[in-house]
Amino acid sequence: MPDHDRHTSRSQAQALRHSRELETHLGWLDGITGTALGVLAVASGIYTYLGVSSLLDDTGALSFFAAMAYSVAVSVAIFVFWSYLMRLLPAVRTAGARIGLFLSMCMGSLAIIAMSSWLNAAALAGAAAVEQHLATTVQDYQTALERANTIAVSAQGLQRDVARVRQGFEDLSNQEATGNLSGIAGEGAVFRLLQQKSDELAALENQIASQQPFVDAAFAEGNAILSRMRALTVEAGPVEPRSVLFSEEAVRLANIITQLRQLSVAPLVVRAAQDLSASVVTPQLSTNNAVTRDQQAATVDSVLVVLGQRAETLRLAATSVTEMAPAPDTVYTPISTADAVIRYAGNFIPSWAGAIAIDLLPMVLVLIIAVTQSAIRAGRDGSTSEDMMTLADLRAAMTALREIEDSQAPQPQPAKVTVVETKQPAE
Repeated sequence: MPDHDRHTSRSQAQALRHSRELETHLGWLDGITGTALGVLAVASGIYTYLGVSSLLDDTGALSFFAAMAYSVAVSVAIFVFWSYLMRLLPAVRTAGARIGLFLSMCMGSLAIIAMSSWLNAAALAGAAAVEQHLATTVQDYQTALERANTIAVSAQGLQRDVARVRQGFEDLSNQEATGNLSGIAGEGAVFRLLQQKSDELAALENQIASQQPFVDAAFAEGNAILSRMRALTVEAGPVEPRSVLFSEEAVRLANIITQLRQLSVAPLVVRAAQDLSASVVTPQLSTNNAVTRDQQAATVDSVLVVLGQRAETLRLAATSVTEMAPAPDTVYTPISTADAVIRYAGNFIPSWAGAIAIDLLPMVLVLIIAVTQSAIRAGRDGSTSEDMMTLADLRAAMTALREIEDSQAPQPQPAKVTVVETKQPAE
């Protein structure tokens, strides 16, 4: 035999031994594959049942049977689906059949994720996801409370602007009383005009100051409510009762935020600044002297110009407060565990990975079997049926051959026995 043929025959023999070894392993693993697949399907069904139960409001017998029926259907679907693929995908040989089954596997995997995996995630991390929703809501309410308080405090800061304008008019009135403004000492028309606006600003200043205790009290109460809400977020025990208490506290906090918005005096200061120059009651000039009257009229005009400038400055300061971005509207919405794990999926990636893996782990087994079957077929290529026969196969074939030969061999005919009658002599 040439060396090339001898080498080819040796390689084929090694490939056949490798294929037989793989077949032996597959035969052993095939005995536990069904059991393992059943365990995975049952485990997925249990977590699916827990997830479905969290979605049902009723806790009666009908809800129990509904959740049980859904979980059993999921378990059966997972077991049947992967059993089909484990048998069929490794067995097909054409590229078209493989692509078709692979696409079917992808579609089935998406269906399993849609009907089971997200419910498994809800069972694994549903309570934690609801707590995350509570914590996020607390952050939103805290932001809204701080923003509303910032606007209210900024509005209270307008008291200094009002006091500065009031003090300016008081100083002018004092100058008018001593005759340093219009040149006429006393409490005449100019003095009364300045004193009138000073009194209006003093009243506005007192009104702003009276709001400060209410702002401080509202902000303190809001922080107390936030503390209780944070405690409910991390408190031990079932999350559903805590969510009810959390909702009640959220309503109270929303009222506090609304109250802080209403306590802002910035709109009041804007209107007061507009009225400061628009509603001027010019007092009657208190002299019959034409020269003095002209001096007082000129002073009144100058005061009105200054009054308009101060009012515009005050209005701009108050407008800057009213134009501040308002506190965001925050409303707490109760959420189920299933919805929570979807909304906050990025925070529970390990739970999602476990929920999906328990359903799609058989895909890895399908691919392993497909690769192994492909290796077995590659080892058998180029080999005849005689090459693939083992010693046990040869003995079985020889035994069958002997039985066939024995059945086809002519059977020996039995020998005929001739009976010879002899006559006895007569006595």
